[in-house]
Amino acid sequence: MKGKIFWLALATSMIFVLASGLGWAADEIHVGGITDQSGGTADVGKDYALGLEEAVAWVNDNGGINGKKIVLHMFDYGYKRDEAVTLYDKLKTRDNVIAVLGWGTGDTEALSQTVSKDKMPYVSASYSAHLTDPDKTPYNLFFAPDYSSSARAAVTAWYDEIWMKDPKYKSRRDKGEKPRFMCFYHHAHPYCSAPIKAVKEQAELLGMEIGQDQDLSLKALDAKTQVLAAKRYKADLIWHGNTTQSVSVAMKDARTLQLGAYHAINVWGFDENLPRLAGPAAENAIGVSPCAFYGEDVEGMDAVVEYAKKINPNVSQDKRLIRTIQAWGAVKLLAEGMRRADKTGELNGETILKEGIETMSGYNLGLGMAPVSYTPEDHRPTSKVSIYIYRNNEFQPLSEIDFKERWPDKWNNQWLGY
Repeated sequence: MKGKIFWLALATSMIFVLASGLGWAADEIHVGGITDQSGGTADVGKDYALGLEEAVAWVNDNGGINGKKIVLHMFDYGYKRDEAVTLYDKLKTRDNVIAVLGWGTGDTEALSQTVSKDKMPYVSASYSAHLTDPDKTPYNLFFAPDYSSSARAAVTAWYDEIWMKDPKYKSRRDKGEKPRFMCFYHHAHPYCSAPIKAVKEQAELLGMEIGQDQDLSLKALDAKTQVLAAKRYKADLIWHGNTTQSVSVAMKDARTLQLGAYHAINVWGFDENLPRLAGPAAENAIGVSPCAFYGEDVEGMDAVVEYAKKINPNVSQDKRLIRTIQAWGAVKLLAEGMRRADKTGELNGETILKEGIETMSGYNLGLGMAPVSYTPEDHRPTSKVSIYIYRNNEFQPLSEIDFKERWPDKWNNQWLGY
């Protein structure tokens, strides 16, 4: 018996030594972070990276994962897909992470089959609908409405609240005219193009005419060619699929050239920097918001502001964005999934998914986010999308669209995965 005890103790010691040599400790959970702080989406990525760091610190200071601390290994990949693939391999093999907080659509989709094979929960800032079908991408997760649902909701909100109610359109409505719709986005980027099929399908469902798509770079400094095309078409509504910097350029040129159309904007192009960059052209901009804006009086915001000041005191509060809140959403989702999995006695990628994330039903993340639900058959976090309008120097709620209520057959049977 003494011999057995000796060898068991020796084996346990060897495991501890090996684990320590890999940077592991019994009270640590290693998580990767792939962010863009210097590339094509750094205008929104820098603040997101700050938020990841701050949210992890808050989780650790508030009990961690059932007493275990998260160790975040975060890197900037410069919005280069190949670099993201390389970093993922290093995080998996060198840092031995059990989950990753990712970023862009192109790299997230490129890694989707790999993370599925590795059973690596990958909670990203890409809300591509392509990642919501667990039959295809079971380990890709996020907390926000997917891009396709968001785009559908933004167009629907404009149609309901502007086209159908604004007196200036009454004569055209009375004549049976259709509103005219057009898309501005960078065709080569997966984030920008991800919801285009869905948003045009929604415009058609609502009875709109659809003009020719306009290609606009994420780094565009001039959008006059695209705006003039929209003016010739007499567009009533422009969908913007880019990030804030190039969206603001297009909106300023639209004002200068007196386009007269409304602008509906995807989530990564609609934030506190939009009115700073676009100035008066931002008035009446309509956009998707998956959470509260930075500093809003909502549940959990006090902690966000406190940890922004505590962890990154040199970053001005006046420059913080909604992107910080989105990062907190990703961290809080993963942390809750890990807590639930850890309680089963076995914390790994598979239990985080199956015993953690997929057991959430109407789970409240706070911070103005819609409660999230996941099942083994459907990883769309919510059927509700909040749409805001920037009016009179503030972001104001415009509409909330619940697709499960309004188009239940399409939501349940047709719209999963795109």
